[in-house]
Amino acid sequence: MEQLEFFDIPSPCIGVCQAGDKGFCLGCYRSREERLYWLQLTPDAKRKVIKACTMRKRRAQQQSSVKNNEQAASQQQLGFGEADR
Repeated sequence: MEQLEFFDIPSPCIGVCQAGDKGFCLGCYRSREERLYWLQLTPDAKRKVIKACTMRKRRAQQQSSVKNNEQAASQQQLGFGEADR
């Protein structure tokens, strides 16, 4: 049984609206279909999309952090210090 909603769940859009490598928006992390059909989704489906977006964002941030750490380690191996950057 679906819970009654008194207020609509707002779109997670932050106005960036650019697709990344995997097709997800770089601003809200929704897929093209999730963005396109947002207004037709049920409140329960919207909550699931928002939860998925949160996980996608967290994963992207972790991958970015790992990439930055690898770049820093590579630069240190080449002998570049903080003052050289």
